[in-house]
Amino acid sequence: MSPLLIDELPPVICVVGARPNYMKVAPIIRAFAAHNPPIRTLLVHTGQHYDPAMKDRLFADLALPEPDVNLAVGSGSHAVQTAEVMKRFEPVIDEHGARAVLVVGDVNSTLACALVASKRHIPVVHVESGLRSNDRRMPEEINRILTDQISDVLYTTERSAHDNLAREGIAPERAVFVGNVMIDSLRASLPKAVPAASLLAAAGLDPQRIEGGYGVVTLHRPSNVDHAEVLGPIIEALHVVSARLPLVIALHPRTRANLERFGMLGRIDTPGFLLLPPQGYLEMLGLLSGARMVLTDSGGIQEETTALGVPCITIRENTERPITVEQGTNTLVGVDPAAIIAAADSVLVTGGKAGRVPEYWDGRCAERIAAHLHDWLLAHDSKA
Repeated sequence: MSPLLIDELPPVICVVGARPNYMKVAPIIRAFAAHNPPIRTLLVHTGQHYDPAMKDRLFADLALPEPDVNLAVGSGSHAVQTAEVMKRFEPVIDEHGARAVLVVGDVNSTLACALVASKRHIPVVHVESGLRSNDRRMPEEINRILTDQISDVLYTTERSAHDNLAREGIAPERAVFVGNVMIDSLRASLPKAVPAASLLAAAGLDPQRIEGGYGVVTLHRPSNVDHAEVLGPIIEALHVVSARLPLVIALHPRTRANLERFGMLGRIDTPGFLLLPPQGYLEMLGLLSGARMVLTDSGGIQEETTALGVPCITIRENTERPITVEQGTNTLVGVDPAAIIAAADSVLVTGGKAGRVPEYWDGRCAERIAAHLHDWLLAHDSKA
């Protein structure tokens, strides 16, 4: 195909809606641009999670170009947010056209844009398909299942995802194992990661407090932080752990608000905790890579700690990323305080799970996506 004809093709619209999406889309955009011939893209930011300063910092950290379109949707209930993204995304397709719509992960923006594209008979490409927690109380689980059902190309991070998709009746030829694109961003960014000591010093905290090692805590999941009867015992368990190992907490706004609402903020205002505001990607990468352990309810951090070889204690009853438990450094402990403390003690005594880096978590996932999608689109265009 001549360069002129490539330029005349509609773009592949790449959608970002929330912080984890940036880490997945950044290497894909670069791989599409580097492919020969290049795959033309249009970057759409839905604004589902939007903080101007944090957005600018993340885009700079990841060398992600400024969005071509910002839908500026903002927060709202799941129904309102999903509907608003759909309303604002469809005119983008009307104006620019779309050769395909590429969505990542499991946020509301992912499902909303996939629905619009599917009903317009535009191919949907889902990166990070087939992950399942088997807990439909999680909004993300609903988003994952429905997006996979209407996607034409499903790129997976682990081979077990193909079994999940097969059980849901998805034809095997639609799913392609490419690896984990978040690890592309991690490997590219690790040399630029900000050391933990520098972060603490910049926040007015004494870096000597972590000279003997430290843990990192991230909590944000509504099931953990929205209910005092759940959050309270978790905080008490962390308080016990903090007496044995200093814990650095980059406090999520939702978690901070609930700690204040429940009158619990004082429980982490003790010498064992080092409180930081929400951090940028390079800052979090520095914290994670230098930690003795990480206690979290984040999905992405389960993957990042496995890639970094850092023991991870996941404060959830289930995980949609089982490979991090089966092959990586992750231990699933639920929300029982005794289990959290026991897992942390085990890491301190034994050094924690060593694990191994899973197949295709090699920093080249985006290249595989670009190569496959280029050929798939050519075949699809020839049938149109």
